Amino acid sequence: MRLLVVEDDKDINRQVVAALEEAGYVADKAYDGEEGGYLGESEPYDAIILDMGLPKADGVTVLQKWRRAGVKTPVIILTARDRWSDKVDGFDAGADDYVTKPFHMEELMARVRALLRRAAGHASSQITCGPVTLDTRSGKVFVDGAQVKLTSHEYRLLSYLMHHTGRVVSRAELTEHLYDQDFDRDSNTIEVFVGRLRKKLAVDLIQTVRGLGYLVDPNQPAPRV
Repeated sequence: MRLLVVEDDKDINRQVVAALEEAGYVADKAYDGEEGGYLGESEPYDAIILDMGLPKADGVTVLQKWRRAGVKTPVIILTARDRWSDKVDGFDAGADDYVTKPFHMEELMARVRALLRRAAGHASSQITCGPVTLDTRSGKVFVDGAQVKLTSHEYRLLSYLMHHTGRVVSRAELTEHLYDQDFDRDSNTIEVFVGRLRKKLAVDLIQTVRGLGYLVDPNQPAPRV
């Protein structure tokens, strides 16, 4: 999953980005409303963390512009403790959730996980397809109850596919959502990691749809191979 953090406080921005990366996400960052607004409108993020008090363009203005442009990316707003009006303005502008400063990083990460699950239509922190279970809270993967060790890249790829079960996901979409702006999008990295995942999982979970991409079908339990 790929997220954007728009926060002008460089320490908070750095801490949030570090926490996201530690949790297995890819995170881009912006320090003002102008840059953040551009990135949020032009890049396909899975979620955005947006501060309300930004230079150049405030968070409400940025969010309103995104929604008018048809950007449906889920947004968590960061608000000051004594500014309840920020919450109201943020929700009216199209925010999906909020966190009040100062905040515990664990709460923000929990809200990110919940937001991503809801956006993909999942109610539980555990996503199961056939014998494979992905625990978004612990960042662990199990096959028939036994944990399978994955690298961070492998986990991100499997997580994206399992969050979007039932539809074909193209290689281009995977690349856009799993890697930051500087990633070489002409590489064959996706194919390499799909191959590694198939070997480690040892089940027929990830289907290749020729010419289109990859599919995880929740209606077809995958037998061992």
